[in-house]
Amino acid sequence: MNEEKRKAERTELSSKLIIKQLNGNSEAREVAIEINDVSKNGVGFTCTEKLEIGAVYEGFLTIWTKEVIHCFIEIVRIIKKDDTFDYGAIFIGMPEMDTQRIEIYQTISNNVK
Repeated sequence: MNEEKRKAERTELSSKLIIKQLNGNSEAREVAIEINDVSKNGVGFTCTEKLEIGAVYEGFLTIWTKEVIHCFIEIVRIIKKDDTFDYGAIFIGMPEMDTQRIEIYQTISNNVK
């Protein structure tokens, strides 16, 4: 049995994220990903591109209200599955207003279930 390591409740969210790796040595590239779940602390997602653990990426997360949250994520977990990779990432410096938007959605979503 795996021990739960998440610090906050996760919510499934159908959305996409375009990310650019932040390093000064190469051109930024955009990668489309499929979000599995999101919390105020981080995001779980899947994509076909190989990203680097420990790397920080700039992201533009489209949330359920169709608003776009500009964020920075650090890759903390990678699991290879067939032709795709499952990633776990934590938000770096997420503004309190954006974390509250995620928490409000989770509260509303849980009350509707």
